[in-house]
Amino acid sequence: MARNNEDLRRKARSDYIFRRFTQATIAAAYGISEATVGRWKKAAKAQGDDWDKSRTANVIAGQGVEAVVSSVVEDFMMQAQSILDEIKGGEHSVKEKVAMLVSLSDAMTKMAASAKRFAPRVSELGVAQDVMSKLLDFVRDEFPMHAAAILEVIEPFGEHLAEIYTS
Repeated sequence: MARNNEDLRRKARSDYIFRRFTQATIAAAYGISEATVGRWKKAAKAQGDDWDKSRTANVIAGQGVEAVVSSVVEDFMMQAQSILDEIKGGEHSVKEKVAMLVSLSDAMTKMAASAKRFAPRVSELGVAQDVMSKLLDFVRDEFPMHAAAILEVIEPFGEHLAEIYTS
């Protein structure tokens, strides 16, 4: 059993570093908890194997700085979404919510400026993805009978755009 666990840990590490899977995706793929993946990462780091550093080095070596910036922006946006969810559903006063929004807005402005400076194509990808999101909302509201078809097309098209703007 220990051998299978070690093989699974190695596969998880590989997926994290080379395929850029999230911990949640790895957990779902292998039928383990996200906490387990987190413990594996933490234990590896304590032994000198930092999965995050290896992941970044792999991306830089294979895809260049634009891919790294894209990854950082992606991670930032996921965290920003979590903060927005907390603002909407959390037990905060109006004053606290306003302060959180101001802080998030400032951070987003700085992130966008940095991303544009380091990787202008990433900024273009952001605009393209925003347009796709607005198209989805428009179809959902104005042409709901076509929503399934547009969803079928837009996901692979989004991947195609990502290839164009990050290569």
